[in-house]
Parts: sequence; structure tokens; C-alpha cells
Amino acid sequence: MSASAIARAANFIPLCVPHICGNEWKYVKECLDTGWVSSVGSYVDRFESEFAARLGAEYAVATVNGTSALHIALLAAGVEPDDEVLVSTLTFIAPANAIRYAGAWPIFVDADPANWQMNPALIEQFLQEECVWRNGSLHNRTSDRRVRAIVPVHILGHPVDIDAILRIAAKYDLVVIEDATEGLGGEFRGHQVGTMGDIGCFSFNGNKLLTTGGGGMLVTRHRAWAERARYLTTQAKDDPIEYAHGEIGYNYRLTNLQAAMGVAQLESLSGYIERKRQIGRFYENAFRGLSTITSMPEESWASSTYWLYTALINTPGGGDSRAVLRELAKRGVQTRPLWQPLHQSVAHAGSQVVGGAVAEQLYRDGLSLPCSVGIRDEDLEFVAHSIIDVVTA
Repeated sequence: MSASAIARAANFIPLCVPHICGNEWKYVKECLDTGWVSSVGSYVDRFESEFAARLGAEYAVATVNGTSALHIALLAAGVEPDDEVLVSTLTFIAPANAIRYAGAWPIFVDADPANWQMNPALIEQFLQEECVWRNGSLHNRTSDRRVRAIVPVHILGHPVDIDAILRIAAKYDLVVIEDATEGLGGEFRGHQVGTMGDIGCFSFNGNKLLTTGGGGMLVTRHRAWAERARYLTTQAKDDPIEYAHGEIGYNYRLTNLQAAMGVAQLESLSGYIERKRQIGRFYENAFRGLSTITSMPEESWASSTYWLYTALINTPGGGDSRAVLRELAKRGVQTRPLWQPLHQSVAHAGSQVVGGAVAEQLYRDGLSLPCSVGIRDEDLEFVAHSIIDVVTA
């Protein structure tokens, strides 16, 4: 019985669980039968090549998780200790942590109120007003550190306005590393999310659109950076016979077992995306006309996957999303708030922030709703009716 079936049997509708419906058992069994279960095997190579082909990327390097992909991307792109990296403040903590792993420092950028993504206007404002050119590189006036890169995070399945960010990055000679984990399958003006910057990074954690249980991927058009990433993720091994290592590397390679599951999941990705978009349209129609609920936005230039369908609770005075969460939980419906904005995180206390009020409001009012690929239509109806009942009571 699948995870979603077990949950339904227990009269519980989960937020977002994996959907296993294709060749996962077949491919994983092949790994077990042949003994190729670790970080070497045909499925690792196959997953990389097929993932790159699906996105239209030139090179792909599989990693043990999405955070490791971000860490290696920063290193491969030349981010050095005490550099600064602009990153979305409204996101899961992983990209900010990866910046610190590289010895660099995050500068948190607020969300755009129109689409909830990293706000390009604030990036340009910061770079123009708060930075200065010195010896051929851009420096933060406040910290005197070199500003080296931008890490836009495509949250909740909707693309960032990547064209605007790329224009700014070109003007200020900055690297762009897309955290495209939640945007897999989404499109910006017909282009796949994760393929427009210098490097794109993905996670395949259990609740992601495509899952390998864990795992991640780095994609790029830069051959040298892909080779560097592959080298660093395999312990920087220079001689596989003598076990000679040229520098500090990392044990970041994906296993063949996980890659086998990834290949199978990739075969179903188009169907998963269509189902997610159906779920998004369902919720949007269900909440249309209600002043107490703001549906998740989709810009005209975007094709969202609605990875984690999120609505804003607009009850008088605000701040009631947690009360709605608790009431829905009593009815067997799991919901979740958005992430605490990273500029408010104790883990990154003292980091510089550009704006912040929009992210704080989205964190206060946002609730992500059940949207598993395998959710039944009758469960969607129950969720929608339940939330409308609670917010209009």
C-alpha cells in the first residue's frame, strides 16, 4: 500500500507524499540483483544523462542531496571564503547554509509581493546603492567583502523573474546559481527552470516532485565547472588506483539505488507536472471570490508546477493562519506554514537583509495545502470545503 493510501485509510490527508507508480521497483530490483547498489553503477550515469536531456542542459552531476549540489556549485563557480552571495530570504534554509559551508556570507533579499519570488528590483537597488567597485570587483560598502554571486530560489514551483536577475548579474559581473529544487518542470518564458543561470541545483527529497528518497543534481553549460563538480563530489581523487588526492574533496555522490529510482521517476515527470497544475487550478477555482483567501499567483510569463500549493489567509487583523492550521489538523487535513524568513533565523543572526517585510507577511499568512500527485479528487474537495468552512466561520 502506498503512503498516500495508508494516510487515506487513517482518515488523514497528508501535505505532500511521494507518488510511486512506474518502474521504480523494477529498476531498484535490478540494482539489488546485480549488486550495484553504491555510488558506482549504470543508473548513476543514466540518471545524469536523462535528467540533462529532459531539461535541455549540457552537463549534469548527481549528488547525495540538494544541499551538497548547492555547496559544490558555489565552489565550482569560484565563490571563496569571505565572499558574499545574495540569496532569497523566503526559502528553506539549505541555500544559506551552503553559502556558509563555502566560507561565504549570505545577504538576504526580500520577496516580490506579486509572485512571492526573490525581488530583482531590490537586488539592483542593493548593488547600485550599497556596493562599490574596487580593483575590478564589486564590494559591499558595509562589510567591505567582495560580492560574488546571486542564488535565486524558485519557491513553491513558480519561477523567479530570472531574465531580470541575469541582466543585473551581467551588469555587475556576478555568477547566478539557481536553486531550482521546487521549480523542477516549471518554465520561464518557455525555458526550463534551472537551465538559465550559470548552474542549476535540484533536490530529490521525499516530498519533491521527483524523488529518489534523497539525492540531488547540479546542471550547467560550463564543461570545466561540471568536471570540477564531479571531481569534488568524489573526494577529489587524482589516482583511483593509488588513492591519491589533490585537495579536500567530499563524499557527495548519489548511489546507484537512488539513481535507479530517479530514472523511473523521471519517466513519469510530465504526468506529475500536469497533475500538479490540475490541483493548482482546482484550488484557485475553489477559492475564487473569497476575500479571506488569496490563491497562489502565477505570472503571465511563468508556467508553475504548483509544487506546494500555498494560499494566504486574510482574516481581519491577520496572523490567523496558525489557528486555521490547528483546526484543519483536527479534521485530518495536514497543512504547513511557509519557512521562517532567513533574516529572522537565529542560525544566520547578523546577516545583512535587503527589505524583509514581504517575506514576513507571507510567513505570517501563508499555508501550504495538501497537493500530493496521488491525492484523490474527493480529498481535494474535502480540503477545500474544510478550509472555506474554517475561514468563513
